Amino acid sequence: MKQGIHPQSYPVIFVDGDHEWTGVSTMKPTSTKMVDGVEYGIVNLEISAYSHPFYTGQKKLVDTAGRVEKFMRRYGQQMANQGKK
Repeated sequence: MKQGIHPQSYPVIFVDGDHEWTGVSTMKPTSTKMVDGVEYGIVNLEISAYSHPFYTGQKKLVDTAGRVEKFMRRYGQQMANQGKK
């Protein structure tokens, strides 16, 4: 790696509600916390993999219109024929 062209990285603790994990970031936070003799900056997050519905699987996006159209393409003719009997 070339010297002097990369930003400096700092040890940080990312906080999302009740969840905390350590990592590195180029952002230097103002608040700090000591963990096991190492001073970490604290980065508060509004959303992460712990709280976002896409990652947690708590909410599913369902395309109901697409499902109905697919059903009608497959079985629409059969249903129309049953109505004629």
